[in-house]
Amino acid sequence: MKTMNKLYEVLYVSTLAPEAPLSVVGDIAGHARIANAASDMTGVLIFDGMRFCQQLEGSQKTVLALMERLYKDTRHTAIEVFHHGPLSERRFRHFSVAFADVDDIIVLEQLERLDGQAGVDTFMKLVATLDLQA
Repeated sequence: MKTMNKLYEVLYVSTLAPEAPLSVVGDIAGHARIANAASDMTGVLIFDGMRFCQQLEGSQKTVLALMERLYKDTRHTAIEVFHHGPLSERRFRHFSVAFADVDDIIVLEQLERLDGQAGVDTFMKLVATLDLQA
């Protein structure tokens, strides 16, 4: 059971459901900030007008429970996890959820095609170029 409390991360891309209004993006980010802070989860959420890309980090149990809820969330479709696994230290310890919009829809489309460390490396390069909102 102790392994479920070790630091863990998931990096995924999903698509905003066609029937969901864009206003839900602010609702998602706002709710995530509160819920993640309460459950000691941190990460980054990026949105390109159509796709989400999110990195979550926290205890394995907490992160996997959130992923289960996301799979059931009708505002998201086509969830593709391209990296998950143990994490030695938090990448985004100062954010319950940092949020950024990107204008270039190709960026997240390209991330969808990657997995493993290549996906993490590309994601981290992208994050370094963004003006994150805490």
